[in-house]
Amino acid sequence: MRLIKFTFLTLLLCNFAMAQTTSKEQIIFLTPQWEGERFDDGRPKVADDILERMKGVSTEEAWGVLRNEGYHNQFEGGWELIHDDVPVVGRALTVQYMPNRPDVSDQIKKKGKADGQIGSTNSWPIDMLVEGDVYVADGFGKIVDGTLIGDNLGNSIYAKSKNGVVFNASSRDLEGLSKIDGFNAFVRGWHPSYLQEVMLESINSPIRIGAATVLPGDIVLGKKEGVIFIPAHLAEKVVVTSEVVRLRDLFGIGKLKEGKYTPGQIDSKWSDEIEKDFSKWLKDHIDELPVPKEQIQELLKKRTW
Repeated sequence: MRLIKFTFLTLLLCNFAMAQTTSKEQIIFLTPQWEGERFDDGRPKVADDILERMKGVSTEEAWGVLRNEGYHNQFEGGWELIHDDVPVVGRALTVQYMPNRPDVSDQIKKKGKADGQIGSTNSWPIDMLVEGDVYVADGFGKIVDGTLIGDNLGNSIYAKSKNGVVFNASSRDLEGLSKIDGFNAFVRGWHPSYLQEVMLESINSPIRIGAATVLPGDIVLGKKEGVIFIPAHLAEKVVVTSEVVRLRDLFGIGKLKEGKYTPGQIDSKWSDEIEKDFSKWLKDHIDELPVPKEQIQELLKKRTW
C-alpha cells in the first residue's frame, strides 16, 4: 500500500512540474491513431500539402466526414471575425487559461522563469509557434480584461505562424490587427481593456472550445460559418472526400446546364451510365479541374467504370 501511495504521489508531482507544457509522451498517448510524422513536442505533423488542400474544404463537408466517423463534438460557431473571407487553416497549438489564483499563478511563473520563459505568460505560447500553427486558446469566454492579444502580439503570431488565432476569449486593437495582411482571428468579442486576472494553466493539453474538444495537432478549419477541429488522423480523409464531392458537383452542374441529365438523375444515386460518363469527363478534363492531377488519377484507378 505504501508503494502504491508513493508512486501515485510521484506521478502527481511530475504532472504538476509539467503543468505548463504537456510532455511529448502524453501527446503521443492522446493521439495514437496518428501514424505519420510528429513535431519535436509530439504533436501530429499533418503534411503541408493537406493543409493547403484543406482550404478548399467546406465546413459542411468536413462536418459530414467527422460525423460519419463518430466525432460529434468538433464544431463551434458564434464567433466575431476580423475578415469573413480569410480562412484559418493549420495545426492547433492549444492553450488553457483560467481565472487567476495567486498561489498557482506564482508557481507557474516561477517554473516558467526557471525554464527560460520571458515576458508575460500570454506571450509564452507565441514563442512556441512554427509556420502552419494556429494558436487555439480557451480563455473561459472572458471579454472585459480577457483580451489575449493586441496588434503587437498579433504581428508576432503572424510572423511566426503565417496564420491566425481562435480564442474563446476577447482581443483588443481590432483596427491594428485588421492591417496584418493574411491574419484573421476568431474571438468572442473585442474590448479596449488589458488582460487581467487571467493565468496560464497549460500549453498543448486537450482543451474545450465551446462545444468542441480540441487536441494539440488537430487541424483547424475556420471559415465564416464557424470553426471545426479535425483530428489529425482524419485530415486526409476529409480533404479527399471533399475533393470527390467537388468533382461530382462540377460534373453534375455542367451536365444539368447542357440538359443531358435531369435533376432527378443527378440528385439520386447515379446510374452506371452516368458513372461511366463521369469517369470519361475526369479523363478529358484532368488538367483543368480544381483538384490535384495525382488525386484524380488515384480516383480513376479505384473506379470500375
